[in-house]
Amino acid sequence: MSTSLRIGTFNGALLAAYFIPTWTIVAFRIMISPVQGFYELPNVAVAFFVSDHLHLAAITTIRLAWLLAFGKLTAVAFFAIFLVFLTRASIRKRGGCDEALAIALAIGSVISFASMVMASQVGEAAALRLHATELMMLLGAAIVLVAEPPAEPQIDSGAPSGDLALQSQLADNR
Repeated sequence: MSTSLRIGTFNGALLAAYFIPTWTIVAFRIMISPVQGFYELPNVAVAFFVSDHLHLAAITTIRLAWLLAFGKLTAVAFFAIFLVFLTRASIRKRGGCDEALAIALAIGSVISFASMVMASQVGEAAALRLHATELMMLLGAAIVLVAEPPAEPQIDSGAPSGDLALQSQLADNR
């Protein structure tokens, strides 16, 4: 039995299984209680950096917390779209789900990298390890996606004779 699940697709599904629940919970904690959610471990480095280096007012800090939650929920949404596309065999075989995964990886990498830099600036070792680990997972998946050869187009054996004639004409023109 042959499955059309490629390494990059499988890796993306594993990442989605981690990031969807983790970042959704973190984002909803920020939305419910912005200050308390902002100062929890996944966001504490960003919160300390904002309060120590930027000297913003309380309402602006809350808005930045909501912006962080929005960014994480956007990455989660693209991971979810990737999983929905993954369930459709015709989309998966053509590699059509890779775009949603690439966008999720890009957004997640930017958030994790910025959080990692902020954690190193404020001296939060636990947050630095967390964000560095997340960044390495995201970058590893991006490298696999880039290095993996593109999906081969599937030729339908039950195609009408007109399509076969067109394919043979296109083959002659190469």
